[in-house]
Amino acid sequence: MDDPDPHDDTSADYEQFETELLAQDRDVTGVNTADIDDTTAQSQINELLDADVVTPVPEDRVLVHEPSGTAFDSPTQLAVFHRGWTAACDADEEAE
Repeated sequence: MDDPDPHDDTSADYEQFETELLAQDRDVTGVNTADIDDTTAQSQINELLDADVVTPVPEDRVLVHEPSGTAFDSPTQLAVFHRGWTAACDADEEAE
């Protein structure tokens, strides 16, 4: 029996494809939240308030992220959380 033709070997293609998928997974899980400063956070919170995604609770001095039910006392923490939460939801939709 003849040896397989090395030009017909597709194992390297599979490994390359797998490497690409792993890189995409790392991109999704590595959402950059370091660039959210106070001004950016406040702007994003205002947009989320207008879209009814965030509800202020003045007596408790917190902001509630409605889709998750999580309360935050810091607009920056909420903005970082929402960015990560949105990325995770988008990743779940792509996986389906």
